[in-house]
Amino acid sequence: MPVSLAELSSVATALDELTRRIVGIADQASSDHDDETASELFAVERALRGANRRLGRLTTPHGRRR
Repeated sequence: MPVSLAELSSVATALDELTRRIVGIADQASSDHDDETASELFAVERALRGANRRLGRLTTPHGRRR
C-alpha cells in the first residue's frame, strides 16, 4: 500500500506543534534556572526538528527517492 502523503504531512504538522510547546516549556525552565530540565528539553527539540526534516524529505517531490 502506498504511503499517504497527506497523513505524513499531518504528522509533520503535529510535530511542529509539539516542538513549539517543548520550546516554550524549555524557555520557561531556562528562565527558572532549571538548567538540567532546559537542557534535556532543548535536546528533545533538536530531535523533533530532525524528525520533522526527515518527514519533510518524504513529503516533498524533490526529496523523495524512488
